[in-house]
Amino acid sequence: MNSLLLDLTNWDLVVDSTGNIAVAQEPYAVAQDVATAVKLFFGELWYSRNSGVPYWSGILGARPPLSFVKAQLVRAALTVPRVVEARCIIASFVGRTVAGQIQVIDVTGQTHNIRF
Repeated sequence: MNSLLLDLTNWDLVVDSTGNIAVAQEPYAVAQDVATAVKLFFGELWYSRNSGVPYWSGILGARPPLSFVKAQLVRAALTVPRVVEARCIIASFVGRTVAGQIQVIDVTGQTHNIRF
């Protein structure tokens, strides 16, 4: 499954060498779609209000257990078509900054690591 290619700095559309909107192909498209899913705030997607991570209502400013944060990120990753398994690993939690990665396995058995 293909996806529109997003610039890593601005997370916005980019054009290819011919001036057309660039397309990401698998396996990169799966990883990019997972990254997009975990960046989505709950209720932000106008055509699917139940999608996204509850950053405003349950994470930002609330300091929930890391198990809750991990579960929410895994739930979001599993909404991506072709993803069959997901695991969240928190590498550090310093002050208000959490860093880690989400490891996903797609339907072909390929593993993707998405850092945050």
